[in-house]
Amino acid sequence: MLNVFKKIWNFSKEEQVYIKKSILAGFLHAVFNALEFGAIYYMLVNIFSKTLDYKAIFICLGILIVSLVGKIMTQKSSQMAQTHAGYFMAAHKRIEIGEKIKRVPMGFFSSFSLGRLTTIATSSLSQAEMWVPMLLVLVLGGVLNTLVFILGTLIFNVKVGLVAVAGVVVFFIVTSMMEKKSSANADKMTETQTRLTKEVLATLQGMQVIKSYNLGGENNRALRKSIKDTSRILLDLEKSVAPYTVIQRIVMGITTVAMVYVSLKLNLSGELPLAETILMIMASFIIFEGLIGAGSNMAILRACENAIDSVGFIDSMPDMREGSITESIKNHNIDFKNVSFSYDDRPILKNVSAEIKENTMTAIVGPSGSGKTTFCNLIARFWDVNSGEILIGGKNIKDYKIENLMNSISMVFQDVYLFEDTIENNIKFGKQNASHEEVVEAAKKARCHEFIENLPDGYNTIIGEGGASLSGGEKQRISIARMILKNAPILILDEAMAAVDSENERLIGEAIDDLSKDKTIITIAHHLNTIRDSDQIIVMDKGVVLDAGSHEELMKRCEFYKDMVEAQNKVDRWNLKEVVTENV
Repeated sequence: MLNVFKKIWNFSKEEQVYIKKSILAGFLHAVFNALEFGAIYYMLVNIFSKTLDYKAIFICLGILIVSLVGKIMTQKSSQMAQTHAGYFMAAHKRIEIGEKIKRVPMGFFSSFSLGRLTTIATSSLSQAEMWVPMLLVLVLGGVLNTLVFILGTLIFNVKVGLVAVAGVVVFFIVTSMMEKKSSANADKMTETQTRLTKEVLATLQGMQVIKSYNLGGENNRALRKSIKDTSRILLDLEKSVAPYTVIQRIVMGITTVAMVYVSLKLNLSGELPLAETILMIMASFIIFEGLIGAGSNMAILRACENAIDSVGFIDSMPDMREGSITESIKNHNIDFKNVSFSYDDRPILKNVSAEIKENTMTAIVGPSGSGKTTFCNLIARFWDVNSGEILIGGKNIKDYKIENLMNSISMVFQDVYLFEDTIENNIKFGKQNASHEEVVEAAKKARCHEFIENLPDGYNTIIGEGGASLSGGEKQRISIARMILKNAPILILDEAMAAVDSENERLIGEAIDDLSKDKTIITIAHHLNTIRDSDQIIVMDKGVVLDAGSHEELMKRCEFYKDMVEAQNKVDRWNLKEVVTENV
């Protein structure tokens, strides 16, 4: 149990001051609670000595009032401190996790599942913020209350006090056994919650497929199994500790009987006055109430420990090595020198060398799986190369502060993600302190101002998670507005027009043309007719660079590129009328 509270203490960090306040207030609450017995003892002494008068009654009432007021004040102070510590330690940890995952390589997210990360950020931390205050109130508060009462009992009579101490020792032995027993099931609970979160996420994200293939209900076996497994593990956790909870109560019951017996025996032998005897008997029935409440929550203590341990896993992830260069990047030439990269054991880029001149447009073409997106992602240090180096402005990108590097790069992805917020705030991700006028200007340049103005609340329209309420072309234009607002010198466009209609393709193309002035642009495109005017075209296949040059140069010397262009031209000429004519 002490180990768990040590973990809570280390986990709380900034909130340790509130835990200290909570412990102090809890101890004072136990002292004020014990004052009630002081008042009862004072009254019993006066009754048996036949000196009871109004003065004694008022003194007794005064002690009870002090006890009551003290308990109210200390309980409020203790619970407020405990609640603050519980919720804010989880809040600080969520922010810490957010900062942490920005510093780890993207490979972390391929080996560390989204379901597990979601479980930690939601379920595990929710359990911590809910259970930590409860544990501090019920477990720590109960233990403090019992210790104060035992100390008082020892002051009145050592023999009766030692009986209470013996009972507490046996109680904690049983509690230790219960903690060990619940540990295995608590570990399983964390694992099954992770699986459940993964299945729920997969079900929600794949709802269109599930509905179209009628995979809901009984057909969704994986989700149903995860729900049943979670239910079974939780029941097993309760069943595993139930016998020990019963034993705890038996121990406390036996200790209570033993205290009553010893008190009466000492009274009969004349060692314990009647007032003290009655007080000891009363104490024997109340002294362990807090401890019994604490014991019944030991399973939660173990689960809370597991929640804290699961969060600790993220802290152990190594940060991506960061350089020290903080000054602005003046020269934006990009050089790949013998770069190789693998996802786990699967090679993606093999000894790639390429040069991208500042203020030019470079297109990267090749079949799916040729390494085009990886090429771009390595520039932004989403991953680090396995060998070779990437230079920007003549310096290895690993030597720059990551924030400094990213300030020089803007990206538009094929799959645009917009946050559940206003359109204006989504555009402001490019520049947090931008004015409304700057946002509107960026939207106009991205050709999305008109459709935004036609929305119910204009720029204040709340869009669904991921931009679900907008079309693909609209999302792309908003992401380009975000890029324009950031105004970074290096722009990376990863198949930005792969899934849009011809009208949106035209509008996005116009926006990109406006962007191309005084920028280093790298674009990935399947529609080869959109990149013929590029200053340089890099042709990739199977992780290697086959050739690089202008469209005219490649058409003359690169058969692979020539075949791609001819295949694209054939697709562009193809139409349904021709197919029908051929079949007739």
